Amino acid sequence: MDQPRIAPGGLKELGLVNYGVSAVAGRVIGGTKPNIFTTLGRQRKLFRGWLYYSGKLMPGGRLPRRESELVILRIATIRECEYERRHHVRIGRRAGVTPAQIDHLADETWSGWTERERAFFAAVDQFVDDKYIDDATWTALSRHLSEPELIEFLLLCGQYDSLATVLLTLKVQPED
Repeated sequence: MDQPRIAPGGLKELGLVNYGVSAVAGRVIGGTKPNIFTTLGRQRKLFRGWLYYSGKLMPGGRLPRRESELVILRIATIRECEYERRHHVRIGRRAGVTPAQIDHLADETWSGWTERERAFFAAVDQFVDDKYIDDATWTALSRHLSEPELIEFLLLCGQYDSLATVLLTLKVQPED
């Protein structure tokens, strides 16, 4: 397994606030302080802004939580970001994503997906692969989402695609 490029920090590197946030997050997820928090928390001020922004998208967004998790899991699957995927499998299950859906995240043709979910996946795929969504896919997505939801969908995709890049580049290791 690769070594992280920037090791997770402790109290000294994170500061009291970020260390506390990391400790609380660990308790909430039922484990240790998440490496994502103890790594990104080393950039103290940006970390708190990132947490606020992320929280406004998920869980605080307009999109149903289960659907947000499917979008995030699809991105993590496409990007092969095991850290993001592991965390969101756990979170997604709590939000109602089924084991069968988790097993079929890479297969948009699976018969268990709804028309809405297929439109989401087509848009996610184009967003991640092309950094753009074409008119046909946008039209299909627009049948299911209001304008504010469309904007949120794009920001959610951007956030988790970017986060996958950061996690993969820093080689942040999943917790045991």
